[in-house]
Amino acid sequence: QVQLVESGGGLVQAGGSLRLSCAASGRTFNSYTMGWFRRAPGKEREFVAQISGSGGVTYYLDSVKGRFTISRDNAKKTVYLQMNNLKTEDTAVYYCAAKGATLRYDYWGQGTQVTVSS
Repeated sequence: QVQLVESGGGLVQAGGSLRLSCAASGRTFNSYTMGWFRRAPGKEREFVAQISGSGGVTYYLDSVKGRFTISRDNAKKTVYLQMNNLKTEDTAVYYCAAKGATLRYDYWGQGTQVTVSS
């Protein structure tokens, strides 16, 4: 079992930056692939970024490449999403999730709101 708690969301102007954090419980954090997803108003949830257990492999949604960076600190059991040059279309509730042996994202946080104003 993994419990996830996101933080770091807020209101920022376009072009600004935010760093989201996701703190995990459990003793085997480094065995989980971690991901960030988002759901914008009126839209389906979409994948944003993913990082392997060791942190060596990352994937990104095309529209955030070069602006967002996913990272993790396994000693702190925390995954981060550094978001730079934010755009109004990045406004959404952001969720972190954990993927283990099932190869599915089975564990989800409660979400944190990111609002980008023009």
